[in-house]
Order: sequence, then C-alpha cells, then structure tokens
Amino acid sequence: MSLKIGIVGLPNVGKSTLFKALTREKVNIANFPFATIDPNVGVVKVPDERLYKLAEMSKSKKTIPAAIEFVDIAGLVKGAHEGAGLGNQFLANIREVDAIAEVVRNFENPDIIHVENNVNPQRDIETIQLELAMADLQTVNKHLAKNEKEVRSGQKSAQEEKIILEKVKTVLEAGDLAIKANLETQEFDLIKSLNLLTLKPFIFVFNNNNGDSEHLNHLNHKIKNVAINLKFEEELSEMSEEEAKEFKSESHLDDLIKAAYELLGLITYFTTGEDETRGWTIKAGYAAPQAGSAIHTDFEEKFIKAEVINWEKLLECGSWSNARQKGILRTEGKDYVVQDGDVIEFKI
Repeated sequence: MSLKIGIVGLPNVGKSTLFKALTREKVNIANFPFATIDPNVGVVKVPDERLYKLAEMSKSKKTIPAAIEFVDIAGLVKGAHEGAGLGNQFLANIREVDAIAEVVRNFENPDIIHVENNVNPQRDIETIQLELAMADLQTVNKHLAKNEKEVRSGQKSAQEEKIILEKVKTVLEAGDLAIKANLETQEFDLIKSLNLLTLKPFIFVFNNNNGDSEHLNHLNHKIKNVAINLKFEEELSEMSEEEAKEFKSESHLDDLIKAAYELLGLITYFTTGEDETRGWTIKAGYAAPQAGSAIHTDFEEKFIKAEVINWEKLLECGSWSNARQKGILRTEGKDYVVQDGDVIEFKI
C-alpha cells in the first residue's frame, strides 16, 4: 500500500529540513515492490518496537518495517491559486498525496527571511489554508457548471451531487476547509473523484527551533499537531548512528511519523519466521482477504483462511509452533477484520 504525506508550507519554514531529517534512514526500496519512487519522495520506516521483538523471537534473517512516504513539495506563496509562485504545479502536487503535513515556522531568526517579514503562525496557517480553499472553490465551481447540465438532462444522482457541492461551496467561500462541511460518508463518496485539497487529513508541524512556544498560545485548532525542533533534527540526521543514539530521547521525529500513520487511518499486522519478520501496512477495517492483498493479490483472490494471534500472546508462547500446540492460534475466515498487532499466516 503506497500512501503519501505531502509536506507543505510557506518558503523558509523548514520543509526541506524536515524532509532531510525524515529520510536520513531510508527504507531499501527493493523491500517495497511495485512502488515507483520519484526523487522528491522519501520512504520512511514506521517506528515499531513490536517488529523487532518478533524478529528476535523468530531469529529472522531480515527485518522489514512498515513504511510511509513523505513528499517534499515546493513552498507556497500568497496567490498560488491564481498562479503565483509555482501555482498550479504546487497544487497539482498536493492533489497527488493522501494527507498534508503543514510546516509552520515558530522561531525567530534574523538570518532567515520570512516572506511576511515577521513570525506569526496563525497568519501563516490561514494563508496556506485560504490558498487551498480558493483552489478547491475553483474546482467546485467548474464542476457545478457541468453538474447543472446533468441536472437538466435528468441524471439520477446529479441533483444529490449538486446539493453536496453547494454545501461545500458555502464553506469554501467563507475561506474555511471543505472538511468543515461535515459530509456524511455517502456524500463524501459522491464527490471523492474531485480530489479536493481541503478534504484531505491535516497535521501541523510547528518548527519550534528554540523551544519557544509563545506563538502557539493563541492557536485553537482541533487539527492534530506536533512541535519539532527541526534544527536539532537536522543536526541529528548528520550524526553517525552511534552518536545519534545518545540524543534519540530528545527527538520528536518518531512522534510525527506515528501521527502521520494514524492520520491516514493505517494499522500494521505482521508476518514472522526465520527468513523475515515484516510489518504490513493496511487501512483499519480491512477484512483478512483485503489485508492479504498487501502481500500479493493471490492472497485476496485465493484466500481460504488465516491463522491469527496477537503479537504479545505470540511472544508469551515463544514460537508459532508453541502457540499452535497450546491452541492459542485462531483460525479466521474471510469476514475477520484484521486488528493492529495481529500476526498472521495466510492459507491460499
């Protein structure tokens, strides 16, 4: 499963610094087949101690973590929706990602120019979100014109779609995110193909270089946020692995990776054995056959059953064979919904 988090923000806020820090430990692309990775995309391993405990139990030759992709997108400027800066190219890049990590500058440094000449996280957040909202408004208006013809021609779903689009348009015209239209699942599905920017999940990454939280005191956003000292993270990324261990407890990069993983509604299940122990990324709510497709399409198409055990219970047993002898392995069918932390052996 290839899901991407786009790193966005104004110029000079720390986007590339974050990307560099995130990708200092790139996962070997060969371990993730069927993925075409562009130069501006970094595949980052998801921190998970469960994986390494299982690998130790199985004495695995290889350990392959679950992964998530981060995309470094060029800086946005005011007026992007009208073509300013990289304009349409910037917005097109955001449309390709599944969620957005907005880097917000929250530090003073006279040597690093701010495009607005002073630091104000609230204003910067509003600038980015207004640009995305205005770009979405253009998309909605364009589609409404097409929808009007479909309504007149009597197409069954056109009237329903029009009501949804008008609801979203009202929110966007107020400069808010489309997500604030509070669409029901079926409503969202009807306009999903529009790929609206402000319907994507958001996370704020506050670049808090000097530990200064003054500018955050007045923020009242319900959107998930993480505060990171990106200057420190960059320095850490340039250290050797041995040197970096000493400062690992001060790093908040893993918090961001985990938050991004959760933002996309992802969970991890495991396969383990002497050859390898591996974490597999799936959407929460996947049934066993769907989960198996993360390994190979045959696992979904030819699914018979799955042997399942929670990772902690497997560690308590000490091995797969012991778990089977003790009758702790469960046999699950095609309707079983895979849980985070399941260890699975598929039968096809």
